[in-house]
Amino acid sequence: MKYIATIGLEVHVQLKTRSKMFCACSVEFGAAPNTHTCPVCLGLPGALPVMNHEALRMTVLTGLMLDCEIAPISKFDRKNYFYPDMPKNYQISQYDMPLCANGRVPLHDLAYPKDAQKNIATPDKEVHLVRIHLEEDVAKSFHFETSTGIDFNRAGTPLMEIVTQPEINSPEEAFAFLTSLKQILIYGGVSDADMEKGQLRCDCNVSVRPEKQAELGAKIEIKNMNSISGVRRALAFEIQRQTEALERGEKLQQETRGWDDAAGETFVMRTKESAHDYRYFPDPDLVPVKSEVLLADARARVPELPKAKRARFIEQYQITPYDAGVLADDVDLARYFETAAKGAKKPKNVANWILNDLQSALSTSGKTINDCPIPPEALDELVNLIESGKISGKQGKEVFAEMFSSGKGAAAIVKEKGIEQLSDTSAIEKFCDEVIAANPKPVADFKAGNAASLNFLKGQVMKLSKGKANPQLAGEILERKLRS
Repeated sequence: MKYIATIGLEVHVQLKTRSKMFCACSVEFGAAPNTHTCPVCLGLPGALPVMNHEALRMTVLTGLMLDCEIAPISKFDRKNYFYPDMPKNYQISQYDMPLCANGRVPLHDLAYPKDAQKNIATPDKEVHLVRIHLEEDVAKSFHFETSTGIDFNRAGTPLMEIVTQPEINSPEEAFAFLTSLKQILIYGGVSDADMEKGQLRCDCNVSVRPEKQAELGAKIEIKNMNSISGVRRALAFEIQRQTEALERGEKLQQETRGWDDAAGETFVMRTKESAHDYRYFPDPDLVPVKSEVLLADARARVPELPKAKRARFIEQYQITPYDAGVLADDVDLARYFETAAKGAKKPKNVANWILNDLQSALSTSGKTINDCPIPPEALDELVNLIESGKISGKQGKEVFAEMFSSGKGAAAIVKEKGIEQLSDTSAIEKFCDEVIAANPKPVADFKAGNAASLNFLKGQVMKLSKGKANPQLAGEILERKLRS
């Protein structure tokens, strides 16, 4: 029997604000434990929350970027549960009146894992959203051998929860969704989405059912995933586990599981709570939010998104869809390319240098595009020197290496090293005449039909000119002289 997997994701995103959601405590990763706390985020009696308007604006901006409907009025609720990382014994969240509803995240080919990009089941798929709501993050637990420590620095950090429709059909699509979403969040400046720092975390809901069964299977939740590749592996394991259980005739129950990355398997944590278990009710200390003013601010902040940027790069700069995808994948790389390509006669050549030589050099040196010692204008200068014939492609590689190590400009290096390519036709003709006169046998071989002899003669011209002759021009002049 064939089985179908259905996946929905709940993605938690820490917003890039300077202070927490309901107090003025600093949001800082890596600070000494429990140094960014106050009576509000510690849940002390009598402390009153005050909303962070920047967090509200960022959530509305995210909704606009993801084509959501922005609610004219939303409110905050108390989600009641007891857990050591929640000091008030309730979390301020949103339940029935969230800020954003519906929306979508477009998937693109390069967002899929590399080993899956040639076999995408549904190209240009869009994954639809249920909602985006805003809440406060909880504290972080540190589990030691015989005890657990709680760091409340994270408690109260503004946290968006982005909930998808259950329409993701494979671990690879889940990978592509998270990659695309992360890219959009970074483009909008609403989050750095660094999973290692806990700025983007994911809960996965997955069910498996026989192909001919219309009703979805039991929903199993995999909690607190903290890497995109981990999500893919966990879903692959869980789909296989559920499929094998169904084939044995077992009945699956709704439950919450954890992921052991080292063992490569999920494990049971608890049975899943339902919404009524949290006893939601409106927070009496917070007034409802009207989004009219927030919307005006957020609309002014909406950037050109990755999908639109890819399409524009292809049309404006005549580069391939693949090149556009790689360049637009990183907002800083895209900015570097645009600056370098503005004055270029052939932007495609600029893209080639960035995607090949520059990225390789950055990777080898452990630098990012923001640390690049070659300004974008200087790369443009190098490309134009090659295109104008002043230096050869091979010389360009040498000049590039010097530019990367010294930070000097291309023209300055060419002048300093005296390596400007010779493109003077009359001068190259003299070298060709000397080579033809000095090498009668290769000349005769070429005239007898041995085309390879031309390469030998061209090499002799390069040698005679000490590598400065334009090789393409030398070849053309030799061929013309030998055929006349």
